[in-house]
Amino acid sequence: MTLFRKLHRHLDPGTTLAELIFGLLMVLTFTLGARLLGPEEPTDGRELLIAAIGCNIAWGIIDGFLYILGCVYERLRVANLLGSLRGAGNELTAIAALEGELNGDLARLADAAPRERFYASIVAAARRQPGARPQLLAEDFRGAVRVFLLVVATAVPAALPFLIWDNAYLALRISNALLLACLFVIGFFWGRHVGARPLFAGTLIMSIGAVLVLIAIPLGG
Repeated sequence: MTLFRKLHRHLDPGTTLAELIFGLLMVLTFTLGARLLGPEEPTDGRELLIAAIGCNIAWGIIDGFLYILGCVYERLRVANLLGSLRGAGNELTAIAALEGELNGDLARLADAAPRERFYASIVAAARRQPGARPQLLAEDFRGAVRVFLLVVATAVPAALPFLIWDNAYLALRISNALLLACLFVIGFFWGRHVGARPLFAGTLIMSIGAVLVLIAIPLGG
């Protein structure tokens, strides 16, 4: 099993993309906020390293909790939908409620008759099964751990320059360049995964990061 498949056993690719970008931009904004405007303003690189990693650890914990909260919310939403199907006065009402939930782009590709038969089978199955209270699953916590690790891992490329160069100003600029390069690489592989133009996707996501840099520096970053 590839690393990609292992990573997405509990997370969908969209969530992975969002977490990586979030983590990189969080560190990028944090390092720009360090106010290292020149070599005449020395800053302990090790202290900044610890602070940057600590920032992402904190946000990784928060984001992991939000992931679990999202899983619970989605499970409750589906349970409420199934409850409404069981409590519907007739099959047509239940099917209409289900259509509002499932009539997406893929569903519209099917003809009306087989689509309605499919919806009717879901309604029948929902009415045969008793309602169950949604519970937290082990996979929710495993997904939250992956979210945490993704966010924390994005601090590594930002922290390395502060361990290599003593000049904090130079290390900061190299750190920002590495973060932008990471944004490009993430966008490149994401674009290739979804069938978009990889170079365009990488450049677009990197450009968003660059814009944030240009906004943050005049504001004292």
